[in-house]
Amino acid sequence: MFTNIHHKPIKRFGMDGIIVDDSAIGRLRIECGKLVVEEMKELGYVPRLDIDIDFTISYNHIKEYFEFTLSVYGSYIGRKRAKWIAGIDGTEAIPIQRNRSSVSSLEQESKLNQN
Repeated sequence: MFTNIHHKPIKRFGMDGIIVDDSAIGRLRIECGKLVVEEMKELGYVPRLDIDIDFTISYNHIKEYFEFTLSVYGSYIGRKRAKWIAGIDGTEAIPIQRNRSSVSSLEQESKLNQN
């Protein structure tokens, strides 16, 4: 399906921001990570699962809030392929797991489009 995935260039995607409430750090880290991955996929990139998401945080004592930087690393595989691939782990593309009902609806949709 994909050739030489492990030789594709790796690009950094990131987000910087401010968190006021320390109890929201964990939730916002996950949500921001999902947003960055969605942005990547829209551009035809998928995350490199063999490279951890980098999330750094520091407390600004003067302004009394947390500043964070989030980095996700990805490789370009094309916009169409990115929709169906969860990420790349080493040399292997990991497909998105689809449940049977979504497969059935996709099959029905393609049949309608053929008519």
